Order: sequence, then structure tokens, then C-alpha cells
Amino acid sequence: MRTAVIAHRGASGYLPEHTRAAKVLAHLMGADFLEQDVVATRDDELIVLHDIHLDTVTDVGIKYPGRARADGRYYVRDFDLAEIRTLAAWERMREDGSAVYPARYPAQTGHHRVHTFVEEMLLINRLNKATGRRAGIYAEIKSPAWHRQEGVDLAPLLLQQINKFDGAGDPDLVFVQCFDDAEVRRLKQDLKCRWPIVQLIGLNEWQEAETDYAELVTPAGLARVAQLADGIGPHLSLLYTVVDGQIEKTPLVANAHALGMIVHPYTFRSDDLPPGFESLEALLRFCVLELQVDGLFSDFPDQTIEILQTIDAR
Repeated sequence: MRTAVIAHRGASGYLPEHTRAAKVLAHLMGADFLEQDVVATRDDELIVLHDIHLDTVTDVGIKYPGRARADGRYYVRDFDLAEIRTLAAWERMREDGSAVYPARYPAQTGHHRVHTFVEEMLLINRLNKATGRRAGIYAEIKSPAWHRQEGVDLAPLLLQQINKFDGAGDPDLVFVQCFDDAEVRRLKQDLKCRWPIVQLIGLNEWQEAETDYAELVTPAGLARVAQLADGIGPHLSLLYTVVDGQIEKTPLVANAHALGMIVHPYTFRSDDLPPGFESLEALLRFCVLELQVDGLFSDFPDQTIEILQTIDAR
């Protein structure tokens, strides 16, 4: 079966993540889906940004000095959409201002902007029409419990806005994902989400949610996930171990498939390979041919597509 390529925050290996330029490039490269991480502004507008903070991907500290919270971070929730529209979207930085990926787009440069979820979908509609392609959207509800504490409920707003996407009527063109297993349950049972739901699985030390990811990957945990979600999105480190220099697969993918779930791991980067792999091709061969994953998130959709074509996976 053809392996889906999901552009991770757009073609983020080449252009600042989640910018229009990164999304257009990913679309033109042939990505099957364009990822949308969704957070809320002070005036309850949904914007596409990976973090609840602005300081590592924009010039907010320069434009709005003194607006940080006590922890020194600048939160999206403390700014109106009009204010966020004035910011430059930059290549991802560390807290000291240095680039996370120094060989990528030059840090702290460019005139890219942050845009709304609706604007993102309208852009994809236009790109699909102009090219004749049917790229889909892959939306993530970011930090839903935190957002509710801040006075906004992301999930119902996001589900309502997805209808702006021309492909909303096709369940093969929309995915909704979240790290929070309580929110996944809510999406399925309370909000009656009509699109495929993916339970993201990370590591407990990330503190993405109250979710116990170590428990989720057990057979019993996966069985519970399968009652609520159509698939899982695991971190690459959960798919294999390295024993005496040899790569050994974990049972996670096989167990998820046995329960009828799809598996879309993250993140495939040619400039940041996980331990045990010397090239993106070697990593893709392992994940696609041996594990038989159904799709994958990549910062470099063009490289990923090219390699998948060479191994007859597409």
C-alpha cells in the first residue's frame, strides 16, 4: 500500500515552519498531507503554530518587549490576532536565540508571517485547484487542557473550522490528532468527530499532557486507544531498539495493525537522524519495508518521496 507523506509543519527543512512558503513548497513537492498545529489567540482566533509560545519562532520579544509572563515566555494566548499578524515568523530558535538547525534557513531573518487555520485551509484549497492535486490536512489540537484553563475550548472550534476545507467531505483527506488521550476520548465520544482520529504518542518526560505514554504502548493501552482512535502517531524512538549495534523492531507497529489502527510515526529528518541510522534512506527502508508503517511525518517531503519511489513503496 502507498505510504502517505505528511509534510511536518510544511517543508520545514527548507523554510521556517508553518509559514505559507513552507506549505506551498511542501504542496508542490507532492506531500499527501500538510500538518496544521493549532493554538488560540487572546481573541479566540485559531492560528497555525507548533507551540503555545511565540518566542522561539517569531520576533515577539523585539516587537513586544515586556509582554512575557513570569516564566519569561511569550504566550500566544496573551496576544490578539492583530498583534500576532505584525510578527515575523522565523526559523526555530533555542531560548538563547541560536538556530535549532543551523544549516537550515538563516535564523532571525525573513518576512514570513503567522496565519490562521482558516487561511491555511483556503490556501490548500487554492493549491489543490490550481494543481489538480488533492493534498489533505492533518490538524493537531495543541495542549487542549491548558487552553481550557485559559478560557478557550480548542476542539469544537477546530472541528467547526475544518468545514472550510474543500476536502472536508472526504475522510481520506482529513486527520485530527492530539497528544492528550483524554481529548482523544472526548473527540470520539462527546464531540462525535467525523474524521479519522490519531492518538499521538510521545515520551512521558516531554510532559505534553497528563497521558501516560509508557502505558499507552502496552497491549492493554493500545487496545483502549483502538476503541477511540483510528491510528497512532508514535515517536520514532518507540519503533525500535539498538541491541549490540543491531536494529531490532519493537512490537508497537504490529500490535497497532493487529487492532486495525494505522501508524504514522514522526519525525523524519535527513539532518537529524535517530540513533542507529546513517541515512534517511536507511531509516525509511526500515520503517516502510520492515515495519510497514502507513504514513510518516517528514521535514523533507521531496527527499522522502524520492526515496520511497526508489524502494517501490509508493
